[in-house]
Amino acid sequence: MAWALKLPLTDEVIESGLAQDFDASLSGIGQELGAGAYSMSDVLALPIFKQEESNLPPDSENKILPFQYVLCAATSPAVKLHDETLTYLNQGQSYEIRMLDNRKIGELPEITGKMVKSIIRVVFHDRRLQYTEHQQLEGWRWNRPGDRILDLDIPMSVGIIDPRANPTQLNTVEFLWDPSKRTSVFIQVHCISTEFTMRKHGGEKGVPFRIQIDTFKANESEEYTEHLHSASCQVKVFKPKGADRKQKTDREKMEKRAPQEKEKYQPSYETTILTECCPWPEVTYVSNSPSPGFNSTHNSFPVAEGNGSPNHQPPEPVVQVTDTAQCAARLWDLNLLPTATPQDAQQWLLINRFSPYCRLFTNFSGADLLKLTREDVIQICGPADGIRLFNALKGRIVRPRLTIYVCQESQQTREQQVKHENGDAAANTFFVYHAIYLEELTAAELTEKIAQLFNISPRQINQIFKQGPTGIHVLVSDEMIQNFQDEVCFVLDTMKDDTNDGYHIILK
Repeated sequence: MAWALKLPLTDEVIESGLAQDFDASLSGIGQELGAGAYSMSDVLALPIFKQEESNLPPDSENKILPFQYVLCAATSPAVKLHDETLTYLNQGQSYEIRMLDNRKIGELPEITGKMVKSIIRVVFHDRRLQYTEHQQLEGWRWNRPGDRILDLDIPMSVGIIDPRANPTQLNTVEFLWDPSKRTSVFIQVHCISTEFTMRKHGGEKGVPFRIQIDTFKANESEEYTEHLHSASCQVKVFKPKGADRKQKTDREKMEKRAPQEKEKYQPSYETTILTECCPWPEVTYVSNSPSPGFNSTHNSFPVAEGNGSPNHQPPEPVVQVTDTAQCAARLWDLNLLPTATPQDAQQWLLINRFSPYCRLFTNFSGADLLKLTREDVIQICGPADGIRLFNALKGRIVRPRLTIYVCQESQQTREQQVKHENGDAAANTFFVYHAIYLEELTAAELTEKIAQLFNISPRQINQIFKQGPTGIHVLVSDEMIQNFQDEVCFVLDTMKDDTNDGYHIILK
């Protein structure tokens, strides 16, 4: 083994070597930190500065946010770094949301001195529940009749104008406000997170909600349709004082953790800042109570006045198509074909009253929908609408309550009938009957079906009579129709009304 003997170095040699090393280490600093090496956009692109990038609009990277919304409620300390904040709320308690104007001088001058409209909604955070939101809300409405999911505390709010809550949208409120003035809106959430859990045995974890705010400006027609900004935050709602207890429990758990573990969690902030997100996809509903003041919708669908279906309580969107009546009849009567385009499939869903699922099946063609199994549609739509959608896709026709066959009497049929009774008619003589299917078993329904059959207006039919014993004419009533035998045959005779241009129909 060879040993190398190192002689002791003088102080001058040591100092000279250290000086050279120090100069070499400093020589690259200017190159590494030059203007072209790092930029603030590169720093902000790090994951620590990102929150759910997929939820942001694609052009939001360099976008300056015009507004900022601050929920005056503390965030939970039990949320890990880089995760979205979580805020606990008490059921029915009023919470302030500060609406802040974040514009720079000269930005968005078109809204200076003008009102903007904001829509606040409580929606599901879980994607699975978003797909069945309509059914979840209808179930909540059934269990809590007369209650709303989201309300405005108007006496405590400041700077809001024309607040309004649509009675058909329990989770949405809207109002106008002036960005140049101080504005604070107080909201109350009346549902709790455990009301939407799948199994309720006690002690279950509640589902998280999202509070989302979408703001719009007015267009040339003074309709608030042009989107300006959207932001949201994640919340959980507890029974009264439950949020305070949960916040205290989380704080005590964090205090017991080791210091190195605490570094993995966010600190608790006194307020919650809503982060930018995409605007909530809006579906126009038929409004039972039109609101004066400003247009409450912000999309391209027209809004009808009133609900045209008294037996179907959930509101339906109105679709605008060419030749609506013919298109509706064609899509209603015919089954969905595999060759149907996604647009045809959307119209078929709307006309067959599956509008809550149009957003879910946006890119589905007829072939895609027909490939779904019974289990698939039940899992997506829930048991009630899932079975109904599966039956509609497979073309399972429900048997009508009553079927009657009618033949229009004419001079030719009278002569043929006389010959047939005398035995003079040819063997191939036959009468053509038409089937009428009744569901409501009312005289009004029968009048409408007869008018449709013979291409006349129902107003032209004054009365319907049934020929009774000895040729008497008995007025057809709802009770009489309910006692008709199924698949009974009638010959229709018409009699001109002397008082007007209408006709009487006689069933023989």
